[in-house]
Amino acid sequence: MALKEHLKEFRNRLFKAAIAVVLGTVGGFFLYMPVFNELTRPVRELSEDQGRLATINFDGVATSFDQMIQVSVFIGLLISSPFWLYQLWAFITPGLKSKERRAALGLLPAAVPLFLAGVYLAWLILPNAVGVLTDFTPEGAANVITASVYLAFVLRLLLAFGIAFLIPVVMVGLNLLGLLSGKTIVKYWRITVFIICLFAAMAAPGGDALSMFYLAAPLLVLFAVAVGLCFINDKRRARRSAAREAAVEAEADR
Repeated sequence: MALKEHLKEFRNRLFKAAIAVVLGTVGGFFLYMPVFNELTRPVRELSEDQGRLATINFDGVATSFDQMIQVSVFIGLLISSPFWLYQLWAFITPGLKSKERRAALGLLPAAVPLFLAGVYLAWLILPNAVGVLTDFTPEGAANVITASVYLAFVLRLLLAFGIAFLIPVVMVGLNLLGLLSGKTIVKYWRITVFIICLFAAMAAPGGDALSMFYLAAPLLVLFAVAVGLCFINDKRRARRSAAREAAVEAEADR
């Protein structure tokens, strides 16, 4: 395709993805209150269950509206993720070889549920993270948390877990493209495990080891599964290569 055609295709795909996000955001407006109540529930529980003074504070006239838009857009991105990820895939695949296209097609169905699984896991550990971090509040003081600060913290946590769960997909994708072998991954497994644990320690905002474990454990399991898939694909690639070489030698002998 010529550059003009590429730009036209990019514009069309971007427009379709934007429409999907906008429609998802409209749905996010209707889901905003129940989602907001769930996101702020850990703070309310500090007051209701533990007797500590903790509340979410909107410190501006338009702050509540701004936060509603931000959360609704985030919900819209989650709802429309299968569609805009497909648009991204559909734009990239025409420039790929058939083998690369099959690899991209196989990874897309795995990427969406893994991303959503990471977001869901972050949702589950959110109460524990909030409880641990607010435990450092001195006795007699109150946790009056600004809504913009709290929601930014929560959304970063959800995104960090979601993106982290995509790392094994990237590994398998690089292997399918022939850029990363299973032996190479195993050779540097200590570094990989260290990086996963370090990322879990930074991404999980809890001050205890349990929060880190909640993220590190599934990532290590996914890493092991990804390594296994890479080795299976390496063996399959080696067999095909050996078969081609044997066919070439047989043809040469004739």
